[in-house]
Amino acid sequence: MVTKKWSRRKKRGAVKTDWELGLSVMHPRAAGIDVGQGEHYVAVPPHLDRDQEPVRRFETFTADLHRLVGWLKACGIETVAMQSTGVYWIPLYELLAQERVQVFLVNARETKNLPGRKTDVQECQWLLKLHVYGLLKNSFRPTEEICVLRALWRQRQQHIADASTCIQRMQKALIQMNVQLANIISDITGKTGMAILKAILEGERDPEKLAGFRDPNIKASRQQIAHSLEGNWRKEHLFVLGQEVALLETYQDKIQECDQAIQEHLQSLPVKGDLRQLPPAQKRATGNVPRHFDLRDELYAISGVDLTRIDGINVLVAQTLIAEVGLDMNRWPAEAHFASWLGLCPDNRISGGKVLKRGTRKVVCRAATALRQAASTLLRSKTYLGAQYRRLRTKLGAPKAITAMAHKLARLVYRMLKFGEEYVDRGMQYYEQRLRQQRILALFRTANELGLEVIQPTGGH
Repeated sequence: MVTKKWSRRKKRGAVKTDWELGLSVMHPRAAGIDVGQGEHYVAVPPHLDRDQEPVRRFETFTADLHRLVGWLKACGIETVAMQSTGVYWIPLYELLAQERVQVFLVNARETKNLPGRKTDVQECQWLLKLHVYGLLKNSFRPTEEICVLRALWRQRQQHIADASTCIQRMQKALIQMNVQLANIISDITGKTGMAILKAILEGERDPEKLAGFRDPNIKASRQQIAHSLEGNWRKEHLFVLGQEVALLETYQDKIQECDQAIQEHLQSLPVKGDLRQLPPAQKRATGNVPRHFDLRDELYAISGVDLTRIDGINVLVAQTLIAEVGLDMNRWPAEAHFASWLGLCPDNRISGGKVLKRGTRKVVCRAATALRQAASTLLRSKTYLGAQYRRLRTKLGAPKAITAMAHKLARLVYRMLKFGEEYVDRGMQYYEQRLRQQRILALFRTANELGLEVIQPTGGH
């Protein structure tokens, strides 16, 4: 006897697919390339090579890459499959794209070779065989304009990470000198902190004089700051402090240069949104946002929507999403495909009718990481999404709740970018009222199944 619960599970798992037992040739004029640091191995179908050398080796110098592309064009190759090995594939990819050759950039985990000894020749032939029969999926790569934006934004994020490391080393040097300035002021790289540090590096040691650089807006008193500036002033620690301060200023200058390059590139993109229709910002810009231009305005101009209206998504998260996934959502047929590509969907492993493993796929994606960070900020949000996150966090725990809300945010971003919809928050009270109604309906269904009757209280109690 099959229970009702098991029949539902089997029904959900049974998906009708149209497929054939035999493999058909999908890409007759294809090639497989095994990408390496110093050499590339290229395989083409034997009947397309006039010299009967279907596998050739090319070095990675520019002239050799041109010879590689010329040989593929002479063989009539229309599509190429190669693995995304490090960054070694980028020069060859760009050269093939310029010559109008369709490139399938595939994940190395999806092209595992046959058991036995592995060689570069066998690898490129295996890639060719899989690609000819259409067994490889093309990885996502945004448009050229978005690739430029992504490179600039990643460089800026790297400078921010390096600057954070410098700040940590500055704090370490101060602690080694027993200068407890970081315990008194929240940010030693602010106006007060940097003025004090530069005075120390110039030779000032009097705590009272150093405390005189205190900004009036800082909460700590002058006496507290002076008390924290009594140290041992060892020479080697002062040397380290001086170098880290110089490096921090260098990184700050480089971040400003990245901001200028990002602004110029954003302004060169096609305009979709009218800034006159952009409502005032609902969130205060915090963190490492660009200072000399309004990033929110530039993102609205190129996308036509304001992603920062979604609770949890600030302008930095919005910029990261656009830089990583672009503006064209037609690459994914539906929002579920987009969430799956981000690695925010369940990936249950089932064998023998049993679930062997639950959880999401391990996907290295900066966009998914940004969405998870945005979801984690909803804990104290007095909004619909905030109420939903707190309920999931109580029910599932923090890690699963963050993934679930990141999935929700991904769907909202997809709808806004593809259909131009505006996000409107319905409020925390609406969510709680809707949840209460669902619980009441569930209670009535349970009572009916048990043959019981639920009597609602009268008089508004």
